[in-house]
Amino acid sequence: MELDFKQYKLIVESTPNMIWRAGLDAKCDYFNRTWLKFTGRTIEQEIGDGWTAGVHPDDYNKCLQVYLESFAKRAPFEMEYRLRRFDGNYRWINDRGVPVYDDEGVFTGYIGSCMDVTEKVEGQLLKEQAQKDGLCHIYNRYYLDKLLEHHSETVRQQRSCLAVIMLDIDNFKLVNDRYGHAVGDIVLQQVASTILESISKTDICGRYGGEEFLVVLNNTSRSQAIEVANRIRGRIADKTINSNVAGSNSVSVTVSGGVSYFQRNDSVKDFIQRADQGLYLAKRSGKNCIKTVDNV
Repeated sequence: MELDFKQYKLIVESTPNMIWRAGLDAKCDYFNRTWLKFTGRTIEQEIGDGWTAGVHPDDYNKCLQVYLESFAKRAPFEMEYRLRRFDGNYRWINDRGVPVYDDEGVFTGYIGSCMDVTEKVEGQLLKEQAQKDGLCHIYNRYYLDKLLEHHSETVRQQRSCLAVIMLDIDNFKLVNDRYGHAVGDIVLQQVASTILESISKTDICGRYGGEEFLVVLNNTSRSQAIEVANRIRGRIADKTINSNVAGSNSVSVTVSGGVSYFQRNDSVKDFIQRADQGLYLAKRSGKNCIKTVDNV
């Protein structure tokens, strides 16, 4: 038995999801009771582009971009943005929209369904904050150590290869002293992004100390690890960092590095210590170079 219009309307109005509809002009012409209860606004306030008044200012441009670009392509979309609730608090919304066609295949607009996913999004943000360095947006030392424990155990079981590179920005204190910590922060961020651009997606990068970075290379031989380390070193040395800070010029830095190759009886501490010793040797050898103390 097919549902009639009244039955469909009853389902849409009583669903816990927030439902919206837009016509051919991309303007919204319907919001269900759940949406209006969430926002605390009337249908007259929400229709057209009125609903966008509740989108968080930081999410507004991206939200409209996804919506309008998908509408132009008549493609389904899914996005998350913050929407102001009736009490003034912003909540994270998962919004899924799909194009609608009539029985003859003619495009008639869009219909969308939204859910409050604040707890999920904020939980993910807290997880990232526990794992990531707040400045460089790569893994922090605590999480790197946990990853290394896991990877080293996998290497022992599967008899695969694992190498690490310990990198340190040369004369970083002089950068901070000469240009200030704001420029120093930009240098750290640019070095981190250059490292990420120089390794594969299966490799791991993190900030291990103030100006120290650790790169974990999976299934990589000693010679390949040294090659990767030198590629990173060369790209950083060739890079000109524009600080965009008033009163400062562009900055160039170099890095020194130590490479260590995982051995079966290694603890993570042993493994890291040899990379650190290689780094110390690189510093003693004039900087801007890569060294290893592993027996070849």
